[in-house]
Amino acid sequence: MTEQLLQQILNWITLGSIYALIAVGFSLLFGVLNIIHFSHGDVALMAPFLALALVQTFATAIGAAASPGVMLLAVALAIALTGLLGVLLDLLVIQRFRNAPAMMALVATVALGIVLRELIRHLFPNGSNPHAVPRLVQGSVDLLGVTVPAFNLVAIAVSGLCVSGLFYLLGSTRLGLHIKAVSQDRDAARLLSIAPGRIFRITFFIASAVGAIGGLFFAGYAGIVRFDFSVDVGLIGFSAAVVGGLGSMPGAIIGSLVIAGLDTLVQAVVPNGAAYRLVFVFLLVIGVLVFRPAGLFGRTVVEKV
Repeated sequence: MTEQLLQQILNWITLGSIYALIAVGFSLLFGVLNIIHFSHGDVALMAPFLALALVQTFATAIGAAASPGVMLLAVALAIALTGLLGVLLDLLVIQRFRNAPAMMALVATVALGIVLRELIRHLFPNGSNPHAVPRLVQGSVDLLGVTVPAFNLVAIAVSGLCVSGLFYLLGSTRLGLHIKAVSQDRDAARLLSIAPGRIFRITFFIASAVGAIGGLFFAGYAGIVRFDFSVDVGLIGFSAAVVGGLGSMPGAIIGSLVIAGLDTLVQAVVPNGAAYRLVFVFLLVIGVLVFRPAGLFGRTVVEKV
């Protein structure tokens, strides 16, 4: 019983850490741009497909199976390329809705997500089928008498480092101060010689690259990736940000842990819970929106007219 409980706790923290990498991107982009980038999950789930394509390309080039070093290089390049993809989408589409009504940006990014999924489906070899995703980290560790996959520990550790790095960047660096300045008042930031366009591009790169790490860990956790996985992952990441409070980084993390905890609990307790887990998750989201629309850590904004 104790071993099973520890295993469920590990699954909860692992899943929560992965969701947090997606959710903080939603909150970061909303906090800076005041735009809900609904295709953020689709951008993040491009990373596993880019990594698989790069591994195959490298394997063909060297004429042998890819080594762990080659796979690690492919993962690093996939993260960087996903970050650049986020910047490209901002330049081509999203920046045109900076000052537009929120609904226009929402519809545009929903459509953008569909475009990304269909591109994977039609351009990636056998894009409609699931693709196996090998785990870079193999083996297991004995922890408190429980055999723990090393992948889970690495996912938790890397997620913690990424989130800590984001907090440090935003709170203790010049770039972080510039990001906060632009998010609060773009015109005042311009008077201080801060270029909002540059800050937007940097923010998109950071959010997309961190999301890519979450997408890679999610694919490794599931063992496979499909072109439509981004729908569920994106909705869960967005829901975690909403539960915690859009624009709040700590809220996104807490929201991710809450949703991952409910997800894990339902699968462990409810008969055939895997089929119904999202029902319970989104009922929780509805409940939070009904009783606390600003989220657990969000602040209600009062506008005087």
